[in-house]
Amino acid sequence: MKIEWTEQTPRKIQRFPGADYPKDNPDLEDVLTSADVDHVAEIFQTPLTGSYNWDYTIQDDRIKKLYDLGKQLNWDPEMDIDWDRPWPMEQQSPEMMNLHDYEPYLAMDEATRADFWLHMNAWSLSQFLHGEQGALLVASQLCSCAPTYNAKLYAASQTFDEARHVEVFNKYLQQRIGMSYPINTHLKSIIDKILTDPRWDMKFIGMQIVIEGLALSAFATTRETTPDPVLKDVVYLVTRDEARHVTFGVNYLEEFVKTLSDEEREERAQFAYEACAISRERLVATDVFRHFGWDVEEARKKVLDGFVMSTFRNLLFQRVIPNLNRIGLLTEKVRPKFETLGILDYENLATDGDIDWSEMERPLDTQEAQSYEQSMLAEFAKVHEAQENKTSSAA
Repeated sequence: MKIEWTEQTPRKIQRFPGADYPKDNPDLEDVLTSADVDHVAEIFQTPLTGSYNWDYTIQDDRIKKLYDLGKQLNWDPEMDIDWDRPWPMEQQSPEMMNLHDYEPYLAMDEATRADFWLHMNAWSLSQFLHGEQGALLVASQLCSCAPTYNAKLYAASQTFDEARHVEVFNKYLQQRIGMSYPINTHLKSIIDKILTDPRWDMKFIGMQIVIEGLALSAFATTRETTPDPVLKDVVYLVTRDEARHVTFGVNYLEEFVKTLSDEEREERAQFAYEACAISRERLVATDVFRHFGWDVEEARKKVLDGFVMSTFRNLLFQRVIPNLNRIGLLTEKVRPKFETLGILDYENLATDGDIDWSEMERPLDTQEAQSYEQSMLAEFAKVHEAQENKTSSAA
C-alpha cells in the first residue's frame, strides 16, 4: 500500500480508468492518475475532548426514534441502485450560469462545450463527495465528544450513513463520470474549522445545521433536475439519511443553546454566520474555469452577477436560516450580517425540528414528502423565467 502524506490539499483533477467520458488532453499538468500514488492523505490535528456517559437511560424519545429509523432504513449502494442503466443526454444550460453571452464560452466548439459541462458535473459531484467525507470524520468525532447516551448512539449510526454516502458518490464519479475534482477551498476551510474545534456543539452547528442543511437543498435540486436515473436514485437515498441528520441537530441543539451565556451564544452565532458566508462562495466552480484556461476572477464575477445564479444560491439557505432561528442563533448582532447576504427572508419558514414521523418513515417520493423540493424548484423556475424575459426584452 503506497501512501503519500501531504500538508497541502492536492489541487489536481483525478482520472479513473474505464469510465466512458470524453477524453481531453491527457498531458495536462493538473491530472493525477492512479499510477502516481495509491493513497493521498492529509493530516489534521484536533484537541478533541471526549466524554464517557454512565447514564444509560433514554432521555429523549425523539433522538431514540431517529436512531431507530436509521437502523430500519439502511441501504446498500451495491444492492439498492441499478448502476447499469444507460447514460442519458446531458443537458447544457449556459443561461443558468450567465454564460450565454460570455466570450470564452461562445468561442468553444461543440465538443469542447460538451467536455466543459462534463467537468462542471464532475466538479459539483466531487464537492458532494468531499463534503460527505468531512461529515464522516465529524460524525466519528461526535461519537466520542457528544455528552449524552442517545447522541452517542445516533452519532454512531450517522457515521455509518456518511460512510455509505462517501462510497456511493465515489462510485458514481468513478463509474459514471470518470474523474473527480479537488475539494473547493472554501468548503475545506469550513470542514477544517469544524474538525479542529474542541467544542462538541460547534461541530453540531457547523455540520448538522449549516453544511448538511445546504446539502439537503442541493440534493433536492439535483434529484429533480438531473436526467440520469442513477443519480436520481443516489441522491434520493442520501437525502433520506440527511433529513434525519439535520432533524437530529435541530432537536439536540434547541435546548442546549438556551443554557449558554450571552457571550457563548454570540460566539456560536458568529461562527454560524461565517460558515454560511463561506458556503455561498463554494458554489462557484473556479477550478473548472482554471482548467479551461479562463480568467478565473472574471469568470467568477460573471457567474455571480447572473440573476439566476445569485438568486439560486440564496435559495439553498431555505432550510439553514429557519433552523438557526429556531435554535436561537439568529441573534440581534448577527441578523444584519445575514440580511447583507440576502438570506434573512427565510427565517420564518418551517424548520426541521418539527418532526412528522409518518413522513420520515415513508419513502421520499410521495407527494407530501416532496413538497419542499417542489416549492423550491417552483421558485427557481420563476426566477429563471424572469431572467429569460429580461434577456428577451433587452434583445
